[in-house]
Amino acid sequence: MTNTPFDQLGPVDYVVVEFPAGAQNFTGEMAEELLKLVDSRTIRVIDVLILTKDDDGSVDVTELSDIDELGEMQAVEAELAELLAEDDVENLAAAMEPGSVAGVLIWENLWAAPFASAARRSGGQLIADGRIPIQAIIASVEADEAALAAR
Repeated sequence: MTNTPFDQLGPVDYVVVEFPAGAQNFTGEMAEELLKLVDSRTIRVIDVLILTKDDDGSVDVTELSDIDELGEMQAVEAELAELLAEDDVENLAAAMEPGSVAGVLIWENLWAAPFASAARRSGGQLIADGRIPIQAIIASVEADEAALAAR
């Protein structure tokens, strides 16, 4: 995956982005934004998978390295490691709708690596992390605004 010693790695996150059947519009915009994050050393890409769920529920898995024409993504592909086990892929695919395509991105947060390393050197360990979905934030703000308007 990397020549970085494990005690110097930053936190690792993943995201799964599903595109419903008929709604795939791959313009290259996502790849451009990902490359900006890599080029700015904000993140290091660890793994990228493309999951395609057929109407019958079967799932095809494509590694980024299996795609012939990567363009500028070729530089990112060299950093990849196969991190997810078959069970992990099955669990992710279970959430997908039939006929959809999903991209799975696993990355290291390089911006947080110095802090994470310092925490480990100090005897600390990460015991929980999480992410607040933007939809939950929007719903919370809208609920607050509705409550204020009702007063």
